[in-house]
Amino acid sequence: MFRRIGNAVVRHPVWTIVAWLVAAVAIVATAPSLPSNSDESSFLPRSYESIKAADLQQKAFPSAFTPSAIALYQRTDGGKLTAADTQDVARITSELGKKHIDQVQKVVPGQPSKDGRHALTLVQMDSKNAGQPKQADAAKVLREDVKELVKGTHLDVKLGGSAAQALDQQDSSRRGQALIGIGTFVIILVTLLIIFRAPILAVLPLVLIGLVSAIANGLIAYATKLFDLQANSSISSILIVVLFGVGTDYFLFLMFRYRERLRAGDESKEAMVNAVGRVGEAIASAAGAVIIAFLALVLSTLGFLKQMGPALAIAVAATLIAGLTLIPAVVSLIGPKVFWPSKSWQQEPDNARFAALGRGVQRRPALTAVASGLVLLLLSLGTFGYKATFDLASGSMPKTKESMVVQDEMQRAYSAGAAAPTDVYLSSADGTPLDKGVFDAYAKKLGAVDGVASARMTQVNKDGTTADFTVTLKYEASTDKAIDAVGRVRQTAHSDAPDGTEALVGGMSSIYKDINTAVNHDYRTVFPVAAVLIMVILGLLLRSVVAPWYLIASVGLGFGATLGATVWIFQEGQGHSGLMFMLPVIMYLFVVAIGTDYNILMIARLREEAREGREPREAAGMALRHAGPTVAAAGFILAATFATMMLAGNSLLTEMGFAVSFGIAVAAFVMAMFFTPSLTALIGHAAWWPGHGDRAEEGAAGTAAGPIGSGRNPDEDRDEAVHDPSVRRG
Repeated sequence: MFRRIGNAVVRHPVWTIVAWLVAAVAIVATAPSLPSNSDESSFLPRSYESIKAADLQQKAFPSAFTPSAIALYQRTDGGKLTAADTQDVARITSELGKKHIDQVQKVVPGQPSKDGRHALTLVQMDSKNAGQPKQADAAKVLREDVKELVKGTHLDVKLGGSAAQALDQQDSSRRGQALIGIGTFVIILVTLLIIFRAPILAVLPLVLIGLVSAIANGLIAYATKLFDLQANSSISSILIVVLFGVGTDYFLFLMFRYRERLRAGDESKEAMVNAVGRVGEAIASAAGAVIIAFLALVLSTLGFLKQMGPALAIAVAATLIAGLTLIPAVVSLIGPKVFWPSKSWQQEPDNARFAALGRGVQRRPALTAVASGLVLLLLSLGTFGYKATFDLASGSMPKTKESMVVQDEMQRAYSAGAAAPTDVYLSSADGTPLDKGVFDAYAKKLGAVDGVASARMTQVNKDGTTADFTVTLKYEASTDKAIDAVGRVRQTAHSDAPDGTEALVGGMSSIYKDINTAVNHDYRTVFPVAAVLIMVILGLLLRSVVAPWYLIASVGLGFGATLGATVWIFQEGQGHSGLMFMLPVIMYLFVVAIGTDYNILMIARLREEAREGREPREAAGMALRHAGPTVAAAGFILAATFATMMLAGNSLLTEMGFAVSFGIAVAAFVMAMFFTPSLTALIGHAAWWPGHGDRAEEGAAGTAAGPIGSGRNPDEDRDEAVHDPSVRRG
């Protein structure tokens, strides 16, 4: 099949390129804009308690005051606020309310801090648009206006709260995307120049993948709108890396094999047809594993992961199609001039280092397997120290952003949980008015819960059927202590609710508690489903029941090593309270799915060498010699492109960039180079049970059936044996 695709594309390269250009123009011109939502509560299904509580609040207390923005005042000299300062705060609050800024519903003064050094203005916005870009726009206007109004006073003011965080997150995301994009381009360009010493080959993947990127983004926008998926700004940064990193991988897989066929004596166009035929199945299987793993995210209970899965799957699918059609078409038009001005493509290098590594694996497969496996196991020990953190806002922007400074200062000036209090809604089960005589006792029980600073009944709805108890925790809303405390508040709220009543616990800490539950659900669902589906793909590719088991086990070890190293670097080394909560899910999918790419490429080449009549150990050594350079180059580029995410300047993308780049490096340079080929050599022919995929069909090396996906007959392979130095040496 892949040889037929190669034939069709090489015969009609101009029409193939025109088809891609027409598709790009049509999709980009008509695609809807991609929305973004930074409201954590929108990520959860409506069945969770925190979301039920939010729905109840809107019904029972539609005019309840929930600040979306908070202006924090303090004197420029750091002293206590004077009476004149207090009057200035009241004046500014009043004038802000008179401006009638879009989305702003109410502006009221807040409580001064106990030390008398801080005052607040609280701004309520339309709750229906929480987390939407229009509220970030409102925060921008508010920030400019409040800073203008404070001029001429002795006050300094900063704007925080969820709307201001959304604004700062947007700015940080734009800056991060620019840095990631520039870093990715530079790394790919420089690395390809070093590998091929050919400027055309260095620039070509950037241009072609840029075209694919435009198409993929348009298709993602269509899918997001069609299936009403949630979007998050961090997805754009990940998409850049996935498209250019994975796209360059597939470009390298193809170009290394194209160069190999030219060296074997193939005519230029036939070399490209053979390259697509030889490596097409490996690329398709590798991309299939990645797509399946990403699509497993639709089983997630978190909205933004549900959107991320299909988005990344679309990106990889577009890259795969380009790798089998667009890239071969363009390269076949250019021909060997694509390697200009380098002449090295004409002679096969000795690959001395990889040949030596191959001989080492061939001679001592047991030692190689044990040593590489031990490295992975030792790194995996760090997973026992893993802790999660749930503050997506502060994780997605630097601590120096104004809204983050406000959050930190409010924690010091007020109770740590005052910025995001927890609400307990007590409702009548049968719709009759509540007995107000039980309120004080109920509030006292809530206030006695470990981790609660205070609890009081604040309001009752007009029908008297629902009461709102405001519970202030001792800890900042996103910390582990706050999440544990809100769990205890839930237990007390439910167990001590008066007869005939029901209690629901809402607020940010309650949302984070439910996100934690949802993520744990995803661990139990997404992980095994993705692993099983990848094993099915491996089984179909290799026609084996045995090989997929140890291949997926090796990738699982790579995941453990990656998570362990990330814990040691960020929690133990840098003192982070925990890793961002969604990191293990994303890391698992990237490391398991993309890491499987290199295993597939290596095991496919190993089988190809075995089909030439070599014994398992010799086949492993030769596979490492010939596929090693490709895996090393592709692994380095992909790891380096993911590492550019660390330039974004926020903990979420820094942790993600390190973890995924480290995991890919482990997958390429430990698993694919040593662990997989050494295990395959040890297991021998049994690795391919119940089939005999590694056996030559008839005769020796020169008359063996063609390698995977070649579609060639024995006579063609005999001709190849005459020209191909690697076959002669075998």
